[in-house]
Amino acid sequence: MNDKVSAVLATLPTLPGVYKMLGEMGDVLYVGKAKSLKNRVSSYFHKTITHPKTKALVAKICDIELTITSSETEALLLEQTLIKTLKPPFNILLRDDKSYPYIIISADKPYPRISWQRGKQTIKAGRVFGPYPNSQAVHDSLLLLQRLFQVRQCEDSTFRNRDRPCLQHQIKRCRAPCVGLISPEDYQKDIQNTVHFLEGKNSELQQRLIAQMEEASAELAFEAAAIYRDQLASLRQVQAQQAAYCEQGEADIFALAIQAGLVCVQVMFVRGGRILGSKSYFPETTEIEEERILAEFLASFYWQQERDLPQEIIISHRLENDEIEALLNALLQSYQQKLVLKYRVKEDRAAWLSLAQLNAQEALKARLANKVQISARLQALQQLLALESVPQRIECFDISHSQGEATVASCVVFDSQGARKRDYRHYLIKGITAGDDYAAMEQALTRRFSKVTADSPLPDILLIDGGKGQLAQAKRVLGSLNIQHVLMMGVSKGEGRKAGLETLHFTDQTSIQLAPDAIALHLIQYIRDEAHRFAITKHRAKRDKARKTSPLEAIPGLGAKRRRDLLNHFGGLQGVLTASVKELASVSGIGTTLAETIYQVLH
Repeated sequence: MNDKVSAVLATLPTLPGVYKMLGEMGDVLYVGKAKSLKNRVSSYFHKTITHPKTKALVAKICDIELTITSSETEALLLEQTLIKTLKPPFNILLRDDKSYPYIIISADKPYPRISWQRGKQTIKAGRVFGPYPNSQAVHDSLLLLQRLFQVRQCEDSTFRNRDRPCLQHQIKRCRAPCVGLISPEDYQKDIQNTVHFLEGKNSELQQRLIAQMEEASAELAFEAAAIYRDQLASLRQVQAQQAAYCEQGEADIFALAIQAGLVCVQVMFVRGGRILGSKSYFPETTEIEEERILAEFLASFYWQQERDLPQEIIISHRLENDEIEALLNALLQSYQQKLVLKYRVKEDRAAWLSLAQLNAQEALKARLANKVQISARLQALQQLLALESVPQRIECFDISHSQGEATVASCVVFDSQGARKRDYRHYLIKGITAGDDYAAMEQALTRRFSKVTADSPLPDILLIDGGKGQLAQAKRVLGSLNIQHVLMMGVSKGEGRKAGLETLHFTDQTSIQLAPDAIALHLIQYIRDEAHRFAITKHRAKRDKARKTSPLEAIPGLGAKRRRDLLNHFGGLQGVLTASVKELASVSGIGTTLAETIYQVLH
């Protein structure tokens, strides 16, 4: 740290403002905002910082410039202005050169065209719908509209020069307005139906199609009536497939998920009551508090590129009131639009949020399974444990039971390719005192390592989900079997069982606690969590089978008649287990309150 930086740190105010990190030549490396400049800027120079991005930034800082603002809202607006104009290399949270795509219905008369383009600032005339999260979502929508209403999507130059119908007409994707096979009046009806569909007014559209079909039938125009009938059938199919469908509502939904040190923010877009799609972001951040990560993400999202604001913003984690107020005030000043930010939501909005959270979790799983990520984490683990080579096989054991009932041990295996699921094993524990985890661990390890074969070789590293007691038990078992050269490690949860605070225990009685952003710890967390998931899944199945009763019988307020109605409606217990709250409530005699109770008990 040079004298300039030291001088700035010594005089930092506790006021809101914006800071610029400068390089050797005065170039701007990073721009950030803070509620308290003293607390925020000082945090970059703590000795405990281990995040590679932050360490790389700090190593290049030669000076710091501050701009004090009157409020956090002003700081947020100034930060986004500076990021847009200066484009600092370390502000990479949401860098994306592409604008969001929109669907356009042109203003051409008498046969408008439906198309798409990125950004709406260059659209001069016509109806605009969106934004959509990516081009694939737009292509899917256009393909669906072709099948539903057969509105032309060809270029205007192609349309003007056609003298006979094209292939799209032959496969019933266009009604050939280019050669006059449809009148302008009928084509306008298709345009209006398309607009209603894109606006999410599906109930109105359904009634409109029914009226048009009946009108055509009354006029003995049976071919036209058949077209409306097919459109109506397709529309009903789309409605049935559309998850979390409702008649109105515009929202951006932000769901945060964290696993093994990776962060995913899933942004889902809802317009006209219809989910247009979603996009996954994986921000690099030094924060470990979920609320702080989400607040930091929101503070950047709406200023990194042109956005269409919805009526409301729905978030998965509660933020501080002053952070919410600052964000909404900044959006009002930037976009002249007043928004509502919600944390607790019900019914359709709760379904949207639940779907966004599921997408975030699945995106994290896919990210964690990436081979490049696994390779980097194995190398980090090699350096941490001072191994001569990268570990080729890691096994992890965990025990699961309900107060001693249906005890199950799990063994999961990881190698350089990730999870080696064909080598996963369950061990049903018998003949021990109920709830004795040490005895359960001894039995599982003895059964595993008494049968070492070419297909089931010794691991390089043996992870035990537990503390010093479980690790000592593993050491005794492998010693009794005369097994050497296996590095054993216990992983115990930290205070409040919070991820990132785990302690690693070794057989020489030493223990270490890694930084929350250490990628070696992320690999250990990931393997430990997989062992826990694998154990608890088998345990629940064994427990439910042993009880030999239907799980529906344990639900208060659900008598024999209602249980029978549920099973008849869904065709069995499996159908009940996969049903949503809304689907459960649709059964005769099951209201919303009881449906929520059933869902909570079963899940």
